[in-house]
Amino acid sequence: MPEDSATHVLLLGQCLCGAVSITLEQPDPAISVCHCQMCLRWNGGAFAGIKGIGHRIDGEDSVQTYRSSDWAERASCSTCGSSLWYHYLPSDHYSFSAGLFILPEQMAISEQIFVDEKPHWYDFAQQSVMKTGPEVLKEAGIEG
Repeated sequence: MPEDSATHVLLLGQCLCGAVSITLEQPDPAISVCHCQMCLRWNGGAFAGIKGIGHRIDGEDSVQTYRSSDWAERASCSTCGSSLWYHYLPSDHYSFSAGLFILPEQMAISEQIFVDEKPHWYDFAQQSVMKTGPEVLKEAGIEG
């Protein structure tokens, strides 16, 4: 991963067409995978998300957002349709699509959420923490 002048680790990513690029500062090595029905419809499969201490978005004029619930919005590129991020509004938490980045080997799946909604047609080989939808909503203080 590149480092900037202040020796912060940076992760660089972009959408399929390159209209939107994201610089993620101090990326967390943990990848969180969501199997909820909204993520499945949004991505055509599970959403693998990563987060960091800070981020910069270039090409914001090509970003379209969709308010998918009372507490979250999802963003995609208006040109190519790539999924960009999930934004949890109450805490201003962003989870960026892992597929936008070339990830270093130390990054791995740490948890899978909404496992009770996961379809039968795929599984991940890596061992990780598994949480159901009700468990996730309870942790977030959201009534399901």
